[in-house]
Formats: sequence, C-alpha cells, structure tokens
Amino acid sequence: MTIPRAEYPRPQFKRNEWLNLNGIWEFSINSLENGITEGYLENASLNSEITVPFCPESKLSGIEHTDFMDCVWYKRSFILPDGWLKEGRRTHINIGACDYLTYIYVNSKQAGLHRGGYTSFSFDITSFVNEGENIIAICAEDNFRSGKQPSGKQSPQKESFGCFYTRTTGIWQTVWLENTPDAYIASIKMTPDIHTQELLIEAECINASGKTLSATALFEGKETGNAVCIVYGDSARITLKLSELHLWSLESPLLYDLKLKLDNDEVTSYFGMRNVYYSDHCFYLNDKPIFQRLVLDQGFYPDGIYTAPTDEDLKNDILLSKAMGFNGARLHQKIFEERFLYYCDILGYMVWEEHANWGLQNGNDYAQKAFLPEWLEALKRDYNHPAIIGWCPFNETDNVPDGSALSDAYKLTKAFDRTRPVIDTSGWTRTEKTDMEDAHDYDQNPKSFKARYESLREDKTVNYGLVPWMPTLPPELCFISEYGGIWWNPNDESGWGYGERVKNTEEFIERYKGLTEAILENSKFCAFCYTQLTDVEQEQNGLYTYNRVPKFNVEIIRKINTMKAAIEE
Repeated sequence: MTIPRAEYPRPQFKRNEWLNLNGIWEFSINSLENGITEGYLENASLNSEITVPFCPESKLSGIEHTDFMDCVWYKRSFILPDGWLKEGRRTHINIGACDYLTYIYVNSKQAGLHRGGYTSFSFDITSFVNEGENIIAICAEDNFRSGKQPSGKQSPQKESFGCFYTRTTGIWQTVWLENTPDAYIASIKMTPDIHTQELLIEAECINASGKTLSATALFEGKETGNAVCIVYGDSARITLKLSELHLWSLESPLLYDLKLKLDNDEVTSYFGMRNVYYSDHCFYLNDKPIFQRLVLDQGFYPDGIYTAPTDEDLKNDILLSKAMGFNGARLHQKIFEERFLYYCDILGYMVWEEHANWGLQNGNDYAQKAFLPEWLEALKRDYNHPAIIGWCPFNETDNVPDGSALSDAYKLTKAFDRTRPVIDTSGWTRTEKTDMEDAHDYDQNPKSFKARYESLREDKTVNYGLVPWMPTLPPELCFISEYGGIWWNPNDESGWGYGERVKNTEEFIERYKGLTEAILENSKFCAFCYTQLTDVEQEQNGLYTYNRVPKFNVEIIRKINTMKAAIEE
C-alpha cells in the first residue's frame, strides 16, 4: 500500500539514510501489564490493525474507537536497509508524537521510555536490532483524566462538548528509523543576528569530542558563508559570517540552505535571517513595526483529528488563512507538527507556539514535572523556525497554588530564548512578569467592545471586568489575543459560538467588521487574534467549515483584515 504521510517529517534537520514506518501496524486496546503477559513482546499477534500515524479515534486510522482508551499497543516488523548494521553505524527510532507515556520495545527488549504527548523524541536502538526481521512494539498509556498530564482540547467526557473535542490516543505523527555514523550531530540551535550579518550555530554532537564540525550556508545555490569548529565534549559552537544578507519577511520569506558535516555525518537544514521584539505597544519584525493579524488555529481535522490527512493539508490551512488577509496564527492548545512550521517558514506566516496545557492541574504536585520537561523539548525542537515570533506556555490558566507554575515556565522560556517575546498565560491571571499584555474579549457588541479600550489611548487602566478575578487590565495592554468567535453555520444550528447566533451572513460581516476595526483603529494595539480559522466539531464559529469550505466571501473578510492599523500610519 501507499505509505501515508510519506514525506520526511523533520525538514530543518534532514538526513538521507531513513526509513518511514508509517502504514499498517497490529493494534490492540490493552493495559501494559496484560499486553506483556499475553505475549505481545514475543509471537502473540494483536487483535486488530491500524494505519499509523493516525490516532485510533480517527477515521483514517481504520479504528474509529472514540471511547476512552487508557492504554494501547502497536506492533510491526521491519528489515533494516543494507549497510545499516555495519560497524561504526548507529540506528535510531524517531516518533513525531505519541500521547502520552510511550514504551518502546525492539525484539522483546525495552529500548526507550518517553513522557509527553506533543513533542518529538528519539532513541538509539543499535544494540537491539539485528540482521533480517526485527519486531517493534509500542505501548502508550494515556490517562489524561488524572489531571497529571497536558491534554489540550481533548474531551474529558466520553463525547465532545463545548470547546472540547475528540481525543487523540497513542501515535499521531510519523514513526521513522534513521541511520548515522557513531559520531553524529544530535541537534542544532541557530540564532540569527541581522545587524552583524551572522548566524550563531550551537550543536550537540555525540561521540565527537575533538572532531571538526563544518557549516556551509547557501542562498539560491550560491555559497554565502563557511566556517568550522572543534567539538569539545558534546558541544560545538560556530559563528557563521554571511557574505550576503537576505531578510526573512512576510512579503518575502527568504531562506538560506545550510549544510552541516561532522566526519561522515551530513545534515541539511535551512534558516531565516530576521529579528523580532516588542517595545512600547509595538511589535517589530526586522526593526520595523508590524501589526499581527492573527487567527486562532486549533489544528483539528475531521478525518485525522490531530493529524492532517496529507502534507498538502498542512500547507492548505496556511493558504486559507492568508487568503482572508491574516498574516499569522496563534497555534492553540496543541504543539503542531514540524512540517506545519516548515510551511509557515516558506510561506511567510508568523505564529505563536503554545503548549496544550489544559487538563493539567497546576495545584497537583506532579504538574511541574509533567509540564516543564515537555515544554523544554518543544522549545528545543522549534527554536530554529523563523516563523515562530513568540512563545506562550499556558492559555487561560490560574497561577496556583504557590504562584510558581506560570512564572517558572516563563523563566525557563526566557532562559532558553532571549530573542522572542513570551506571554506567560494568554488572556488570564498574570505572574510578576510577562513580555506582552494580552486579553481575551468575546463581547459581541462592537460599540461596547471599542469603548472598553478607549482609555488605553491615554495610557490609563482598562475597566475590564469580564471575569471576576480581572476587574482591570494594565495600560500596557497591546494584544487582543482572542475575540469574535461569532456563531454562524447556515447548515447547522446544533452547535455553538460566542454570543447570540447571527441571523445571516450580512449580520456576521457587520459584526466582524465592527469588532476588527475597533482594534485596528486603536493606536495602542499591535496585534489581534480572531477566533477562529475553522469550525471544530460542535464549535461553529470558524471562518471556514470543519471541511475547509469558506462560509463567507473571502475577499470581504480579507478587505476588513487588511485595513491599515493605527500603528502602521
């Protein structure tokens, strides 16, 4: 059969020696203990089949089991390509994402354990594989009702309700094998400086102390920089001076190619030269003020749930957004897959990355242990994408019980990345520090919506009062990070949206225009985020249906969104 999602899953860190393991796997809903007892690690067959990388709740998986599954098993065989078992070579298994606690067994032996449902992970399985047929078994425990793990918008009830949707259990991104030399590049962190015309490369290298790492930058096939360094321990640091400066921007998202070489290990990548920062009610891209016209994107698909049916579907969601005049998105309550971020990079589309923190009880002693390591994995995986212009660890989350949950995440994020702004928790109780002040406002009346923020023009406090614990907002407010959510679907009146359902598309446009203009015309705002790009199951407030069909005249929405903002004058 054709391999689903056959494309290389990690475009910014690519090798030639790899094997895609997507496709048909054996599958069973069973506990870890029962699976081992029943011989899943040996010759026993599992009782069903599933199409990986689609979660068992999805139609595309072939399972469509939407009840709770606290534990699932996967199993399949594979044969390593020629040359992979030669002395001096290493084999690694990679999983884009598997929700939540993942045990990996190769030829009956445990080869790895990963905690987290949204980030990518890898294990060296060289000592577990052999010539001929190899058997891999994967067990995923997913008890998100415990309050001890992030689950985003996955429904805690049997059925979807409100703003909670069909769950995702187990594998939901590509599984693949990769072959490297003994000495190899494990990861890179790239920081551009447009003022010095340099790219700082910090690399983690394995079994490579004393060896030479080289980096070559190219723009449209022409070499524009080359540098080498010595690896000390497991670290290498290269400052790559560029002979030509080509800026990544929304209008012209120019990217450089990058080649990295460590002895026999070769990795290809890319990078963008740009800077972003926030200062005094203005957001800057390449030292120029830019208004963020964002849309809320939850990354759900009717047939794939968390997983896009095809690679083209990832790209298409960005094109649909851009067609309506948005220049970016808040990626909401889900860490999106790397290929989505790749298309953001090449299409010039700026995004805020946010963890799927809902479902995690911050008052639980286990919360920090569950949240911070996975958030750090997300930061490390996605730092290099020029399209990411900000981080938001939490969404609408109280800073309880001792005030450390949000502030620790903020401090961790800033320690890892000083180049981007960080919002501690979007639209909710603040910690002692956040880089941008934002608010969520679903007032459906454009007049009262506009009036609420008039005091900002005089640098005065806003009388907010939409939730009891936030009677006011500070004069530093600059970002309405959720608004609108106008309820309308002409073919479905059973769902919900914010406020009273509009009667027709004309009423929708009038309300949409009034709310959006109120933000654009206020000189103290530098960003908005409309809720939302598409309907998601019962939530019927998207600009497109769940099947990505526009509900309104695309050009009318585009004209409203692209009106000149006050800060652009």
